[in-house]
Amino acid sequence: MECRVWVTAGGNNNNNNNNNNMWGLRGGEFSHESEHDLAMMVSDFLENGGSAGTESWCSSDSDSGLADLPHLAERISFYKHSVAQYENDLLSVVHTLILSINETDLHLAKSGPCNGSCIRFYLIKLLRLSGYDAAVCASRWQGSGKVPGGDHEYIDVVDCNNSGSSERLIIDVDFRSHFEIARAVDSYDRILNLLPVVYVGSLTRLKQFLPIMVEASHSSLKQNSMPLPPWRSLAYLQAKWNSPYQRQSTPGEKNLTYTNFPGHKQCHEHLKRLQSLLHSEIEAERLLKPMNNDNNGRRLKLDRRRPSTFWAV
Repeated sequence: MECRVWVTAGGNNNNNNNNNNMWGLRGGEFSHESEHDLAMMVSDFLENGGSAGTESWCSSDSDSGLADLPHLAERISFYKHSVAQYENDLLSVVHTLILSINETDLHLAKSGPCNGSCIRFYLIKLLRLSGYDAAVCASRWQGSGKVPGGDHEYIDVVDCNNSGSSERLIIDVDFRSHFEIARAVDSYDRILNLLPVVYVGSLTRLKQFLPIMVEASHSSLKQNSMPLPPWRSLAYLQAKWNSPYQRQSTPGEKNLTYTNFPGHKQCHEHLKRLQSLLHSEIEAERLLKPMNNDNNGRRLKLDRRRPSTFWAV
């Protein structure tokens, strides 16, 4: 399940944080390797007023009208709760482990901006101690056509069954951040908050969320006369989890000390935010559980006709 083929990424340059914030980018979403591509994207996007030249970067969603955001919210909720039992079991384990992490457990994973790597590496340590084949996956891709170059880091768990085949599940500990946009309308924020705080599941199910969120973000931005930026296009989002990746069970750099990298403090704030959002989500799911069980009961007859453990698209 390991792929050690790297695609060459852009060089290192400082990014324009003000432009990032204006277009819904949080610091830490991009690594040094992708900052050059991002800086060029933002500069070109703003110099053209966010409109000229965007056809080569942005999603090819239709501009004919606004999306039905309430309907998109229903689809997000459907995919969120249409989960195989083993995915649900792993989700519960991941939630428990993340909520058990303390700030003192986090250690530097690399000499550059940490961007939450310390959280991911400590989480896979806990998962491996629990018997899971977990690793941090670093994906990287080169800009081509509609896809700007970039890189992304997430976790996977590989489960080998008795038949000799294996199942790969994705864990993304900051899933919602990939879809944050500037000046979002209230209905978009409600859709964003329906997404899982931490995604745990198959790549197939993860990819079902992406076109829905692109359509919703495009609609929200259009209501404010703003185009969809290239880093929120469908092609770019798909590249994050669908590109060649390298699995690592331990950080690649050793003997890093906290005092040398004060920027690591941001990861402590990230952990607090993540745990707070998880607590809120777990409580909300607890209150909604009777309603979800009733909906699942109505779908049971349809589900019995399907050979797959996943709901059909």
